[in-house]
Amino acid sequence: MSTIIDTFIAPQCLEEIELLYQDDHLLLINKPAGLLSLSGKNPLNLDSVHYRLVKMFPGCTLVHRLDFGTSGLMVIARNKAINAALCQQFSQRSVTKIYRALLCGHLHDNEGVIDAPIAKDPALFPLMSICPINGKPARSRYQVIERTHHVLEDGTLLPLTRVELTPETGRTHQLRIHCQLLGHPILGCDLYDGLLQAGTGQTPRLMLHASALNFVHPVSGERINARNACPF
Repeated sequence: MSTIIDTFIAPQCLEEIELLYQDDHLLLINKPAGLLSLSGKNPLNLDSVHYRLVKMFPGCTLVHRLDFGTSGLMVIARNKAINAALCQQFSQRSVTKIYRALLCGHLHDNEGVIDAPIAKDPALFPLMSICPINGKPARSRYQVIERTHHVLEDGTLLPLTRVELTPETGRTHQLRIHCQLLGHPILGCDLYDGLLQAGTGQTPRLMLHASALNFVHPVSGERINARNACPF
């Protein structure tokens, strides 16, 4: 059995977490890109969403995570009971998560579904892989918002497609690997070919943002439809 060795050291994140909503039960935040959701085992990776928030809100716990490079909406539980109630909604897939992304190249279809199982292989860490045999079911929907070009310093036009991505499951790296499979990796994705196309090497971040989060408040029963504008 292969042993996972995580050698990643997160660079310092100077951006603050934006607190969008709070009550006695939960928080809604806008996570900056370049910040871990949860502190790593390496003491050099102590800084994280949880590390910062627990100082202000003792007892708070993460219900879900966003990748280090992904920005956007997260819901945080302020106690164990709320965490359990929200986790149940996530496990039952009654939570809707919507992302905005910039993909390399121009997609041919205006919308579609990517249905490809994802597996974890310690030998490939931190990469995930598409595996029909051992992978867990993974399904994502995409819709094109616009096809555009970014003008590089030498005048070259870099084709990009702005999309809305809706994961129907919640596998690690799901949107990143599904977009790679589609043939249009997310711009700035260092793990899944988002920095290979000419002109993409200086991309400042992973161009993936959690822009919408819909769930039911565990105490009030109110439907929460959180929105957060895409920064790119």
